[in-house]
Amino acid sequence: MAATHHTDATRMLDSRGYTGPTIHNTNPLHLLETPVRDRITESYYWKEQCFALNAATLCDKASSLTYIGGTYGQQKPTPFLCLLFKLLQLLPEKEIILLYLRQKEFKYLTALAAFYVRLTFETTEVFKVLEPLLGDWRKLRRRTRDGGWRLDYMDQFVDDLLVKDRVCATSLRKLPNRMILEDLGHLEVRISPLGEEIEEIDRNQDEVEEVNGTGHAQVINGESNDISD
Repeated sequence: MAATHHTDATRMLDSRGYTGPTIHNTNPLHLLETPVRDRITESYYWKEQCFALNAATLCDKASSLTYIGGTYGQQKPTPFLCLLFKLLQLLPEKEIILLYLRQKEFKYLTALAAFYVRLTFETTEVFKVLEPLLGDWRKLRRRTRDGGWRLDYMDQFVDDLLVKDRVCATSLRKLPNRMILEDLGHLEVRISPLGEEIEEIDRNQDEVEEVNGTGHAQVINGESNDISD
């Protein structure tokens, strides 16, 4: 079974006469770079843990993930990256990916779905689907390139997907500036979930400056001291 699974991946990777579905006019598996693809298909996790997965069982497998990351150590691929590659092989229906993304119980399944959305969805959809996660502050463990560990957060991971050209050993196609899409009418102006808090801080600061300007009060370390005498 594992050998058949490996052969299926190899067949999809062969661009000669490829007639399957495409993403952004290319073979979906080619969205990952050749060295990364090679390391994935040769890895133990891919051969032993991914060979019989479908959209349903992949969900179960992703639910047991305990960290995100690309490659580490001697360019060993993480299970997170292997499952991303499997998703690109399976190409589940969009509704299934959105279910992965929006469920609340398994945060690493959400992160995996977000990564898949960034790679495969159209530009406007990427912003619309991923931006709500900028208000998700769940903690994530990340495997670093040197094999160590780093604390990350869901909102930071999603922000990286939206603004960076490379995440988890994967080159990402460049997204246009969000303001351009707003000017074209493709996106509504985004209101930050922290907007009201920032406005309240600004109002308080303005009040402090106004009081200081009268010479009647001075704010020191958050306390008001009358200096009018």
